[in-house]
Amino acid sequence: MRSRLARHSELRPSPEVLGEWFAATGTRLLTIDPDSSRFAVNSTDGRAYDPGNDIFLGREVGDGTAWFAQSGELANGQSARDAGLSPVLREVVTVGLAIVQWHATSGFCERCGASSTPSNGWFERICSRCGRQIYPRTDPAMICAVLDERDRLLLGHQVSWPTGRCSLLAGFVEAGESAEQAVIREVGEESGVQLSAVRYLASQPWPFPRSLMMGFVARGSGEPVVDGIELGWAQWVSREELAEGLASGEWAVPSSVSIAGRIIARWRAGELPSPD
Repeated sequence: MRSRLARHSELRPSPEVLGEWFAATGTRLLTIDPDSSRFAVNSTDGRAYDPGNDIFLGREVGDGTAWFAQSGELANGQSARDAGLSPVLREVVTVGLAIVQWHATSGFCERCGASSTPSNGWFERICSRCGRQIYPRTDPAMICAVLDERDRLLLGHQVSWPTGRCSLLAGFVEAGESAEQAVIREVGEESGVQLSAVRYLASQPWPFPRSLMMGFVARGSGEPVVDGIELGWAQWVSREELAEGLASGEWAVPSSVSIAGRIIARWRAGELPSPD
């Protein structure tokens, strides 16, 4: 999917250009609370662009509306997890939240431990001692629709979730591991289900806090067995069983705001490609 945001990364070190865009009519400013993942959208109200505070996110493809972000505490505000966000707003909030949270937790150099300062329009930090360039970190993670030979879907319930909430199995990619290897390992560790085929579907940036979720579909076999520590239960579910569970309120699955919700919806509609 093409981005709805032209990032203009080459102009991040150009305060004159960004200052013009910041002052333009229609420019939008996100205030993002890195602790609560909530945000508010405002205009720039004619104030001057501050390179030490205002983060340029990009301009909308089409009408050229410029978006900036700043960090700030919010007593109220909208949740970044809100399923009702427009596609453009969801993209700029995802970018802004990832950058704001990165700066909130990355004030020191990983090599020498000295303090670092923002650079390159806030998309980089520079170590004050060794001069190392530090870039925003993205953690790769996998999420997988595991199907058995009867086309049933493997759903799991994390112990920390509300009763009835369930989703696809997911986990982080470990060092030196491919995404496909992580799928096989994570599904095996969490459920004991063995996979015979794995196929990539799509990806989604997920700023909670800063992951790239890579979606897969896989063929699995065997009865799920969980440890009761991370997963409370995992089971094969038919389309009819899931529909009944959702209708009765016994189960709840992620909304379309997440790649998990969209993959489950595609499976329910019979639109997932075969993993074989």
